[in-house]
Amino acid sequence: MSTKKHIAILGSTGSIGTQALDVIRANPDKFIVEVLTAMNNADLLIKQAIEFKPNVVVIVNDNLYDQVFEALDSLDIKVYSGAESLNSVVQIEVIDLVLTALVGYAGLKPTISAIESGKNIGLANKETLVVAGELITSLAESKAVNIYPVDSEHSAIFQCLVGEFHNPIEKIILTASGGPFRGKSSQDLVAVKKEQALKHPNWDMGAKITIDSASLMNKGLEVIEAKWLFNLRMDQIEVIVHPQSIIHSIVQFEDGSMKAQMGLPDMKLPIQFAMTYPERIKSDFPRFNFLDYPELTFEQPDTETFRNLGLAFKAMEQGGNMPCILNAANEVAVSKFLKDEIGFLEMSDLIEDSMGKASFIKKPTYEDYVMSDKQTREIANAYKN
Repeated sequence: MSTKKHIAILGSTGSIGTQALDVIRANPDKFIVEVLTAMNNADLLIKQAIEFKPNVVVIVNDNLYDQVFEALDSLDIKVYSGAESLNSVVQIEVIDLVLTALVGYAGLKPTISAIESGKNIGLANKETLVVAGELITSLAESKAVNIYPVDSEHSAIFQCLVGEFHNPIEKIILTASGGPFRGKSSQDLVAVKKEQALKHPNWDMGAKITIDSASLMNKGLEVIEAKWLFNLRMDQIEVIVHPQSIIHSIVQFEDGSMKAQMGLPDMKLPIQFAMTYPERIKSDFPRFNFLDYPELTFEQPDTETFRNLGLAFKAMEQGGNMPCILNAANEVAVSKFLKDEIGFLEMSDLIEDSMGKASFIKKPTYEDYVMSDKQTREIANAYKN
């Protein structure tokens, strides 16, 4: 790579953002950090900005602006606040790649803004495609923008397709770890607490995605994301539980041949691949040893106990704004569970209730998605079992 890539990281203080900075720290000859943003974690944002000296930082929480400004003013780093600033900073001309590592619906508008400005996207915010997949993919196509998936499963599919883009896919198989409650019955899950749900067996992630993984909603969101990323029909997407998380996903082609991407569970690899594509650069990430894993096992997901996966397939089948409704209801459900306001299994009840009550729109516009998100959150927040 002859010139350095200028990177904007939206959500630099979260799990994906901090690991992206690890990749950049290890490859200072490859990257320049142009933008860093955080929602509330001013202390870490300041620390990151002092180390990486970006052109701009954004602290979304307006109340923390003064703290960040005072810490960085002498370093000639521009400081902005508020959600609207995210939509502006992604348009900075020199940016080559916008890594969207924001959590949830909040990632939608800045991603649209970045695509409209012709920026390539490293997509770690799956909710963007869940909420508005048709809008995002058609906009990216019209602007000739590449979307590089950062989720380990979608990165795996993408890596398996390199050199195969002209060959039709028969199906893809997304692997799921099964989370901390794999094999548990509904009866086992009635009384589980957030502390148990936050202990993922293989991955170290933020609270929202860890709960989604425990409930299998994360895999449901990934199914919808895969549909849009790889232009697939619903019957071309399969989910299989693979507890070891070594095979990150599989592509089956029309001749029956299958390609799998494998490796230890480490998000830095898919992050780095998205940031360096089409090159692979040397890394010091831990290497997989087959003898450490003499058995790789697979099983069907239990969609009766973990109903969220089935609800996601249902939302995808219905189309329109239903995935947006699913996502908004899930974000409220996870928040309520983390606050001990509802039980683990009640999250699915709340989501299903919201999907039945929110207004369905077959051909939604961006404004419809905004309205659907708002309406669904009101319905979900008012949910009583």
